[in-house]
Amino acid sequence: MKAVILAGGKGRRLAPYTTVFPKPLVPIGDYPILEILVRQLAAQSIRTITLSVGHLAELIRAYFLQHPSLLEQIALSYVQEEHPSGTAGSLSLVPDLDETFLVMNGDVLTTLDFQALVAYHREQGAALTIATQQKQVKIDLGVLLCDETDRVRDYREKPELSYRVSMGIYVYEPCVLDHIHPGEYLDFPDLVLRLIQAGLPVSAYRSTDRWLDIGRREDDELARQEFAEHRDEFCAGFASELATGSGA
Repeated sequence: MKAVILAGGKGRRLAPYTTVFPKPLVPIGDYPILEILVRQLAAQSIRTITLSVGHLAELIRAYFLQHPSLLEQIALSYVQEEHPSGTAGSLSLVPDLDETFLVMNGDVLTTLDFQALVAYHREQGAALTIATQQKQVKIDLGVLLCDETDRVRDYREKPELSYRVSMGIYVYEPCVLDHIHPGEYLDFPDLVLRLIQAGLPVSAYRSTDRWLDIGRREDDELARQEFAEHRDEFCAGFASELATGSGA
């Protein structure tokens, strides 16, 4: 199985640090977040990996060149966007995606079992599967519920709402690529709506694994704490699996 990691974003929410440093190389403990993802994939026997790069791509390439022992265990390649093409549009640049494949954002810290996600995807017969979690969102304002005459019927002070949200990790079938046109800017939510309109099955996988998106400052700090406290979970299988040298 192949995996594509989207590592070309500018990380504007972590500025000014990411103006001179690519977000996927932000360190979490003793590893950059991107290396954690690569090692997790390899530990689960997914070792053909393409990095979709853009902003400060030369630093990402240079980082992995400094880790030859890791490169010996995986088949790592790159595609580079000349112009931003969106979180789905960049897949049109990746060659040889002719079987089921994984796609993930390059700033995700998780203990997700990728093989379990793929198995669920296949059981569902889906064209696309989105890994999801339940997320509590607090509204720091008083929320009014009004009728059509603007009469207040309810008032909720700083309510906490629950949503099922995307983890930024997906399983694709090659048929999805028929709906991504070369040269077109396309973000992932627009692709999902396009597939639904075309009648293709899109599934959601329920995860209770650890998960943080380090694209936000508050989650970045929390990720460091989580990694320090649960390092064995995030790094499970790194040494033993990579030492075998067996590919996917």
